[in-house]
Amino acid sequence: MASGTSGPGAELAIETRGLNLWYGDFQALFDVELQVKQGIVTSMIGPSGCGKSTVLRTCNRIAERLGYVRTTGSVLVHGEDVFGSGVEIVQVRKQVGMVFQRPNPLPVSVRANVLFGFRLHEARLRRVTAAEEEEALETALRRVLLWDAVKDRLDRPATSLSLEEQQKLCIARLLPVKPRVLLMDEPCSALDPAGTEAVEDMIRELSGDYTILIVTHNLAQARRASSECVFMLMGRIAESGSTEDMFRSPRRSETADYIEGRYG
Repeated sequence: MASGTSGPGAELAIETRGLNLWYGDFQALFDVELQVKQGIVTSMIGPSGCGKSTVLRTCNRIAERLGYVRTTGSVLVHGEDVFGSGVEIVQVRKQVGMVFQRPNPLPVSVRANVLFGFRLHEARLRRVTAAEEEEALETALRRVLLWDAVKDRLDRPATSLSLEEQQKLCIARLLPVKPRVLLMDEPCSALDPAGTEAVEDMIRELSGDYTILIVTHNLAQARRASSECVFMLMGRIAESGSTEDMFRSPRRSETADYIEGRYG
């Protein structure tokens, strides 16, 4: 199980209030009231098309890249509304990192991938030394349990790595800019069982220091990797709470049907 602060008094890392979202005329989210506690892993489960990925993409404002998306309500990250006046999208995405279903390394070296965001953000503020870059590089790769595997291949193309290594690299790329929240949208869907296990080990390593919200269709993964779980159905949150409680004794029949394979 993931470690971290849980319970009724835990500080919220993400909170949505009355969140609605439309793709053109189609409403995908309905009054979503989500609470994600700081420093733990929260999984989000539910049938395909129920709105899970849309919630993730709204939390760091990626969804609005589509010109026909409209939202109402609030998304607060550590108490600040990401849609608030004066909030810069670049700062939102620095605080809230995103990992996608398939690894998307840049077509450059392993080293350049990890340092890409670090150079981009830190260069706006000050001159970064080579020693600082090397420290940031090694620290990030160690945190995702990748350093030993790639320390002798740092200048090789990132695309030469295995899929598992590429996915870990994409997470390592986020860490030097010091995000507070990591959003993971089906991060193991392209991996074999061994790769999935390796990424789950990495998630456990990161939990506590980061708040992680992970969308997964793998119910066993949700149970293994998360402390809390959110079940979505038809654009709404149907149930949320302790992962173990939800899997052992779900409060709603729809949740039980989904967990037991009778729905979706």
